Amino acid sequence: MIRAVPGRRSPLTVSAEVGDLMDHTPQSAYAHLRARQPRWFLTPHGDSAINIMRWPMVEGQVLHRDEDGVVLEDPVVLPDGQHARRLRLLSARPEHQVAVLPLLAGSVVLTERFQHATRTWHWEILRAAGVEGLAGTDNAAGQLQDKFGASALELIGLGQVHPDPRVLADPVLLYAGRIDTVSEVAASGGIRRAWTVPFAEAEEMALTGLITDAVTISALFRARHSGLTG
Repeated sequence: MIRAVPGRRSPLTVSAEVGDLMDHTPQSAYAHLRARQPRWFLTPHGDSAINIMRWPMVEGQVLHRDEDGVVLEDPVVLPDGQHARRLRLLSARPEHQVAVLPLLAGSVVLTERFQHATRTWHWEILRAAGVEGLAGTDNAAGQLQDKFGASALELIGLGQVHPDPRVLADPVLLYAGRIDTVSEVAASGGIRRAWTVPFAEAEEMALTGLITDAVTISALFRARHSGLTG
């Protein structure tokens, strides 16, 4: 059974444009993206919005680009009139990232995963980039199969979350997935082990700081308020 909240395709995905940028300078790559995708550089109405400055006054830069994402340095005007630079990370994939809270007989299955940015281990739920052409529910089911060798008995959509809207442009789609077993743990993507804990214990780990991943904490919170703790 699948109960899902449909995900909205993000307006901030780069997809094929990544390859187009490879031979550009950082400034010309930025101008290329601005010309190809002007909606990425729009500013909504409102006195406190941060405006992106327009060429020829100043141009931004594409600081990095690969198959996963593009890092932009935007020249901006802050609400107080000061000029500054702000970074944005845009996904290079057309499908959203998907995170799955695995539920096993009233417990939560967490993974211990090494994250490069923090240079340490984190207790997290499953999370990965979406496979192009697949719906969010299919990507969620695929993660359970790939990482745990488990079939999804039920998938429940928990909406979406922006892990860090100050820098990350794209949302992560949240799901809870009921499974009946964990037959294996894929030693890939920095994962070294899985741990099954009661739902209330996972919440306590979040409260005491043993879980610091924002996506995992959001999924636990929404699952609790959706009545999925049993």
